[in-house]
Amino acid sequence: MNAPDIAAVKQFLLLLQDSICQQLAEADGSGTFKEDNWTREGGGGGRSRVLRNGAVFEQAGVNFSHVHGDQMPASATAHRPELAGRSFEAMGVSLVVHPENPYVPTSHANVRFFIAEKPGASPVWWFGGGFDMTPFYGFAEDAVHWHQTAFDLCRPFGDDVYPRYKKWCDDYFFIKHRNEQRGIGGLFFDDLNTPDFATSFSFIQAVGEGYLNAYLPIVARRKSHCWGEREREFQLYRRGRYVEFNLVWDRGTLFGLQTGGRTESILMSMPPKVAWEYNWQPQPGSPEAALYSDFLPVKAWL
Repeated sequence: MNAPDIAAVKQFLLLLQDSICQQLAEADGSGTFKEDNWTREGGGGGRSRVLRNGAVFEQAGVNFSHVHGDQMPASATAHRPELAGRSFEAMGVSLVVHPENPYVPTSHANVRFFIAEKPGASPVWWFGGGFDMTPFYGFAEDAVHWHQTAFDLCRPFGDDVYPRYKKWCDDYFFIKHRNEQRGIGGLFFDDLNTPDFATSFSFIQAVGEGYLNAYLPIVARRKSHCWGEREREFQLYRRGRYVEFNLVWDRGTLFGLQTGGRTESILMSMPPKVAWEYNWQPQPGSPEAALYSDFLPVKAWL
């Protein structure tokens, strides 16, 4: 099956959003998701779900969107100029979880599908997505579990898939103006349309369904860690890096804004509270310094 089945992709994404919201709410124990349904003036819409001020998650947002238009935006054609002038459909699920406890890492995941068409030409389609984790206080066993889960879900699709998409993730989630990684990486891929639609679709299903297998055991291990003002201040400072990356470098954010998407949903990824400090440096030998020396530098965790 090489012809893209748009309806099947949309059904999977809607069910994935339902499943992730249900499992995150159960892991939180007290928070519930509020849903906003929205429409886009240029075509399409979506449903955004946000949990705020839960027992574990200060904010968790899980978005589904399905938008379409007569012309691809600049952010999408910058690296695929042959798509200029085509109509498009884009759909996906994107989520970011910001825990309250600084010992629980922030995490992000998304899976998405694009198709671009014009009369007299074959459609051009691809999948993209992945997941990555951003700890404030790192634990080696958490990093190994995160990457082992990513490795295991990639393995049925080829021995080269995990190392290739891990490197792509490390390269993508790099904050160039800070010369540092955003977190400890994971998986990132784009322009996936080989060897055929069925295989590509199966892979994004594995990624979408594998995300919580990677994340929830870490949440369970760390959510009861005691923390105080020092840890909170460091968490808020490091959240600033998250904001910087999303607003300056993230292609998904730019795509949403350039296509006239719903701003509240696009910027749902932003942490609810954040701080910046001028030229702040961690104390040598401190747990905060360990993040920079032991976790942010790219490494082979497995």
